[in-house]
Amino acid sequence: MGDVLSQSEIDNLLKALSSGELDADEFKGSSEKQVKNYDFLRPSKFSKEHLRTLEIIFEHYGRLLSTNLPAYFRKNVQVEVINAEAVAYSEFTNALSNPVLLGIIDFAPLDGNIIIEIADNLGYAMVDRMLGGGGVPLDKAREFTEIELMIIERIFTVCTNLLSEPWNNVIHLEPRLIRIETNSQFAQIIAPNEMTSIITINIKIGNVEGMMNVCLPYACIESVIDKLNTKYWYSTMQVKDDETYQDVIKVAIAKAKIPIKAVLGKSTISVNDFLGLQRGDIIKLNTKVEDELNIYVGNINKFKALPGAASDSYAVRISSIIREE
Repeated sequence: MGDVLSQSEIDNLLKALSSGELDADEFKGSSEKQVKNYDFLRPSKFSKEHLRTLEIIFEHYGRLLSTNLPAYFRKNVQVEVINAEAVAYSEFTNALSNPVLLGIIDFAPLDGNIIIEIADNLGYAMVDRMLGGGGVPLDKAREFTEIELMIIERIFTVCTNLLSEPWNNVIHLEPRLIRIETNSQFAQIIAPNEMTSIITINIKIGNVEGMMNVCLPYACIESVIDKLNTKYWYSTMQVKDDETYQDVIKVAIAKAKIPIKAVLGKSTISVNDFLGLQRGDIIKLNTKVEDELNIYVGNINKFKALPGAASDSYAVRISSIIREE
């Protein structure tokens, strides 16, 4: 009962107020509470902590994209997470243009679907690059053909499969691409007023730059929303063993295929002589029969060898290894 004043304390307080020692105005603002406006049409379901954790997850996702997509495009791919924000689903769909590339993804075992949107200029560049072109987008946007959508679906599948690893610290996902939509009206996965988190990612394929947006509805990730904080994230991160990584890298390198060639010798002839070559003609090389041959691994001279035969095939026997730093 520390808040209850005794009679003597009350008398002293009234005496101080009457004498002017205390100003009553000083106590007026002490009991006022700060009121924050709350918009019930846009409830704040994603905190800054949630959005920051989502940025960390998709920064990992961006690194996976930048290392896996070059295998398909044969070009350097740069990926950067721009920001993460919470908006209503209607705001996300109203900002989409037509045609648009929307990948509807089943986020199993979580309930509901998510959407990955890729800018149309990136879609045109992907198709051009996959078909052997230089990866140049169209000057004027048009509808995607069925063949183009089949090619883009392959890239969407790759992007979908890469989602599981960044989320391992939160939940073990088994994402699956359901379909691709080119009209936002056919991608109403939730109610328009539902809140979503939009992660904006900038992708640069060669000289072509565009945006990828990942739409995560709150209803989809509500069951794991408590795990989307940095404290939980870092406490559950698996300890990485450097030796394990080295073993994995060694196995991956051991499976890589590299070209090896044995150079018998070199010679220089005129174009006229080259055009007149016939079967049985002899070309003089700059090496002798007893000389060792240069063995190239890729474009690097790594071995010296002697020519010979193995069964019915030509072969070389390594005589020395060229070691250079």
